[in-house]
Amino acid sequence: DVQLVESGGGLVQAGGSLTLSCAASGFTLDDYAIAWFRQAPGQEREAVSCITSFDGSTYYVNSVKGRFTIFSDNAKNTVHLQMNSLKPEDTAVYYCAKDKRNTVFGCVWPTWYDFWGQGTQVTVSS
Repeated sequence: DVQLVESGGGLVQAGGSLTLSCAASGFTLDDYAIAWFRQAPGQEREAVSCITSFDGSTYYVNSVKGRFTIFSDNAKNTVHLQMNSLKPEDTAVYYCAKDKRNTVFGCVWPTWYDFWGQGTQVTVSS
C-alpha cells in the first residue's frame, strides 16, 4: 500500500529553519514526482515545491525561491524540504503528495496527485 508520512513540523521564530520529511512506502521515488503543498487557514492549497528524484528536476513557487530546498534520499525513500529564513506567512499545514506522473511540469495542480500525507503543522512566530 502507498503511504506518505510527514514529520518535522513545529513552532519556530521568524528567520529560523525547519526541515520537513516525507517518508514514502509502497512505491519507489525514482518512478513518481513528489510535491510539498501547504494550506493556511482560509486559503487554497498551494504547491510549494516539487521534485523528480530520477533526474533531480525541481520546482519552487516564487515566494520560497532561495529559502527552501527540496531533495530526496533514495536510500531511505524519503523527500525532505529544508526551509530557511522562515516568515510568518509560511505558517500553514504542509502536505507531501505523490504525483501520478514523473515530471515537475504542471506539478502545481492538485489533480495530478493520487496520494497525500496527513500533514504537519508549521507555525512561524513574528
